[in-house]
Amino acid sequence: MQQDLRSVEVDAESVIRSITPALDLTRHKGQAGKIAVIGGCREYTGAPYFAAISALKIGADLSHVFCTKDAAPVIKSYSPELIVHPVLEESYSVREEDKKFISSKVLAEVDKWMERFDCLVIGPGLGRDPFLLDCVSEIIRHARQTNVPIVIDGDGLFLVTNNIDLVSGYALAVLTPNVNEYKRLVEKVLSSEVNDADATQQVLSLAKKIGGVTILKKGKSDLISDGDTVKSVSIYGSPRRCGGQGDILSGSVAVFLSWARQHIKAADPNSNLSCKNPAVLGCIAGSAMMRKAASVAFSHKKRSTITGDIIEFLGKSLEDICPAT
Repeated sequence: MQQDLRSVEVDAESVIRSITPALDLTRHKGQAGKIAVIGGCREYTGAPYFAAISALKIGADLSHVFCTKDAAPVIKSYSPELIVHPVLEESYSVREEDKKFISSKVLAEVDKWMERFDCLVIGPGLGRDPFLLDCVSEIIRHARQTNVPIVIDGDGLFLVTNNIDLVSGYALAVLTPNVNEYKRLVEKVLSSEVNDADATQQVLSLAKKIGGVTILKKGKSDLISDGDTVKSVSIYGSPRRCGGQGDILSGSVAVFLSWARQHIKAADPNSNLSCKNPAVLGCIAGSAMMRKAASVAFSHKKRSTITGDIIEFLGKSLEDICPAT
């Protein structure tokens, strides 16, 4: 029997207002979040840019992109706001006998920065090159060792679906599958087909089976579960389904997740949040913010709405819910 989505619908705007930090003159650079995107290769340069710039538009202070050497000049040209590291390598540029050395070099370059980051976004524009994916697997393992949250989207989901141990049992991991990515996850982990008639129970079971990671199942209503609870976000939204919206979502979730961790660590006695899982809170806020910005952009641009239009309305959308003043 399908669980009534209204029974799990969350007050997303209240979550956003609770976890978004106040702006004041005592804060310094970096306190509002330092986000890193791991992705970007020869074929795909837009996705990592969308994720990284969305993090800044939401309110993060610094946004990095770790990409291949081919992708770096292109991504740099999109915006001077991003810190771009051309350190990833693909198989075509690495000789077989050099792979171990190059892999350790890539990992060392990312590791130099790892403890500075509040969250990693892994997958936008990553591609599926085997050597590159092997390197990213090691980056994920090192992120876990240093307790850095990770948001996994796009080809990052392809990677972890085939290597579920990379995230299994890591409570600070978020997976953000679309309908096809979710189908592959369910088949791999639950050995079953997607059951839309009991969607809430299935996403709960999936998150629990992967050991308490948080899953944000994208759809008409976004379903969010960490294996203990299921939340739904169905406010706002847009009928325009241009590519790149998932990249905006992953960058947004990363920022809100880092803010939720700060909020929970501060142990505010006036906090009215019943949920104490920063990954779930980050997903709720990121989902609602993406949906609101898409709705506002569509009201202005209609059929011509593209990803850049949605990004431009992220700031206004957050301001409407949680004014900076």
